[in-house]
This record gives sequence, C-alpha cells and structure tokens, in this order.
Amino acid sequence: MSMVTLPGLKELIESISRERNLPRLAVQSAIREALLKGYERYRRAQNLERKQFDEDYFENFEVELDIEEEGFRVLSTKTIVEKVSNTDHQISLDEVQLVAPEAQLGDSVVLDVTPDQGEFGRMAAMQTKQVLAQKLRDQQRQMVQEEFQDLEGTVLQARVLRFERQSVILAVSSGFGQPEVEAELPKREQLPNDNYRANATFKVYLKKVSQGQQRGPQLLVSRADAGLVVYLFANEVPEIEDEVVRIVAVAREANPPSRYVGPRTKIAVDTLDRDVDPVGACIGARGSRIQVVVNELRGEKIDVIRWSPDPATYIANALSPARVDEVRLMDPETRQTHVLVAEDQLSLAIGKEGQNVRLAARLTGWKIDIKDKAKYDHAGEDAKFIASRAKYQAEQEEDEDDVDFEELETENEDELEEELNNDTFDAEDEE
Repeated sequence: MSMVTLPGLKELIESISRERNLPRLAVQSAIREALLKGYERYRRAQNLERKQFDEDYFENFEVELDIEEEGFRVLSTKTIVEKVSNTDHQISLDEVQLVAPEAQLGDSVVLDVTPDQGEFGRMAAMQTKQVLAQKLRDQQRQMVQEEFQDLEGTVLQARVLRFERQSVILAVSSGFGQPEVEAELPKREQLPNDNYRANATFKVYLKKVSQGQQRGPQLLVSRADAGLVVYLFANEVPEIEDEVVRIVAVAREANPPSRYVGPRTKIAVDTLDRDVDPVGACIGARGSRIQVVVNELRGEKIDVIRWSPDPATYIANALSPARVDEVRLMDPETRQTHVLVAEDQLSLAIGKEGQNVRLAARLTGWKIDIKDKAKYDHAGEDAKFIASRAKYQAEQEEDEDDVDFEELETENEDELEEELNNDTFDAEDEE
C-alpha cells in the first residue's frame, strides 16, 4: 500500500498533546480529519472532468494514520456494482472477482486511493494546516465543556493571567491534578474592592459553560454572584454543611449603582433545631466565621438575619440594623407593606441611597415603604389603600368583561364559519 510520509508525525502528536492538554487519541482524530479535508482540496484541484462534488461526496473516504512509519493513507469504501457510474463510490464486479472470486454484487470493499507524495501539493497542505488548527480548537472546547458542565453553580479557585479590555482572564482547574483552563471574569462580575494583579488568587463562582464556536474562554465566572456568598458560608459554617442551619434567601448588591455606596449582602437563615441559633452559628465566636467570608469578599458588608414564616417578623428582621416599631401588611396579595420606625431610625432603615430597604425588599419579596411613626396617619392610609384597592378591582373587572366579550364574539364567528362549511347545510331549511 502506498503512503504519504509525514516526517516528525509522532513528535508532533506528542507536542500538541502536551501543549494543549489533549489526549493523544484526540490529537490523532483531529489530524485525520484535517488530512481528509486536505485530500478533498487536492481532489477538487485535480478535477479535470469538472464533476460536481456535493457536501457529502467524500463521506466514504477516510484517512489512516501510521504513527510508527510516520505517514498516512487515504482509503475509500466502494460498492460492488455491475456497471460503474461513479469511480469514487463504485467498483465493477469483474474487477473485484479478479482478486476475490467470492465477491458479490452489493458488497463493499475498501481500496487504497492514496495520492503520490508529490501530488499532495502545497495548497492541500495549507488546507490541512488550517483545518487542523480549527479541529484542535474544537477538541479543546468539547473537552472543556465535558469537564466543567457538571461544575456550573459551584466555586473554583482561580488565578489571574491577564487582562482583555475590561475583563480579567483567569486560570481555573476542575480538580486536583487537572490542567488549568482559561475563564473570563467580565467587568459586571468583578468586585470593586478586588485587586486583580497578575497571579493573584481568588475564589470564583462558575456561572456558565458556553457552547458553540465563539472565540475566547468558554467559562464565565463571577465574584459578584450571590452563589459565592452561599458557598463561602457553607464552607465556613459546619452547621450549614450538616444541614442543621439552612440558607433560605440571599440578596446581594456587589456593584452598587453609586460609588459612594459599598457592596452589601443580606442573608436569611433558619433552623429546625431549637437548641441552635442560626444567626450565631453563621457569625461565630467573636465574629470569627463571618470575618473569613468578609475577608474573601474584600470587606463587603454582610447582614445575617433570622428568617421567619411570619412576613411581618421577617420584614422587620430584614431591615436590620434598624429598629422597627410596626410592620403593616397593607396588601398581602400584591405584597405591599408599610414599615413604621422612629424618626432617628429613618435613615438607618432606608440606608445610604436606599440600599438597606432595597436589599430587604429583594430578600423578602415585599414592596417596603418606610414611614415615620410619629407622622403616620393610620386611618388616612387605610382609607387611601381601600380606595386604591377598589379602583384596582374595578379595572380588573372591566378587563375581564372586555375579554369575555371578545371571546364570545370569536366563538360566534367560529360557529358561523363552521355552519357555512358544513356539507349538510341546506338552503331549503332556512325557508
């Protein structure tokens, strides 16, 4: 069998495998695909008969690598027929029976169609090189996807490699002994207090493993996601890992809308064990546990509050550190509430630029209006709410009436159309 020699093939496979962290079999597969594309390019260039090569024309061709001899062969699987109409896909029965008398019509044979060493020209070699680079990238992307797909929503250790535009490119690994892979930390996922100097290490939350062929890192990581806070507490508080204490909700503002407001997180915790204080367990003795989390998040302010099934109690706790005098659940259906506080607690309850009440609303899922208790008019607010509620219900009823009328009109039209299209419709019946 003839062969096109590729001096240094074995060393090439080893070096690509080492540099790109790919198995040798994956590299060999990429080389075979690239050589097949190069052969296609060679055949198209040699197409003196001007045949029309469809996209799947070369599907019956394959490349066989000979690692030891450092070369490759091109093989073609052909069907045995009586009369040949396409020499690339068919071979005559008479020709095959010269070497295999037992051959029959419809059988398949594999033939060596390797071109001469000199015929596999420069253009085909260039095509092979381009396709190989693409196939190797595809192999890498597929391996990264398979390696990290199950790690979405977990936390990884990362090391800063370089900066691209406003993004930080990090090196992350899926586990002990595994090679590092590049991940992107976009501007919106960074923390304002982080110092992303070269080789600095951080814990990052793996948000997404991208698919497709887009350029750049496939892994999107975050330092601003609430999942990072959950992981850090679960890692630091044994009661959370043992499921004695559970994290019910987290509201985080890692990148506040104003530079005058720092990052802040509120986390609601609960327990079914009467002998355990869930808030105290998360804070630790003299704040030792929560301080570890704060240090990892570069000084981010964290409020740990007790969750409660009673909305009023939960809302009051969520507005910590402000002291709440009364929580009025104005409308449980639309989740609107008025929270009454003393005048000296107003600014604390609202927070700088509204951050405290904003996070409390996000944590509880209620719309919170902070009111000065001394100036609050209970009767007036109730009357306003009743009037507003009545107006809302009237609008809802009007909308329902409109919908019913439209549905009735549509139904009548459908019935009329059905009657007109009915084969049993008789004009004499109308008379």
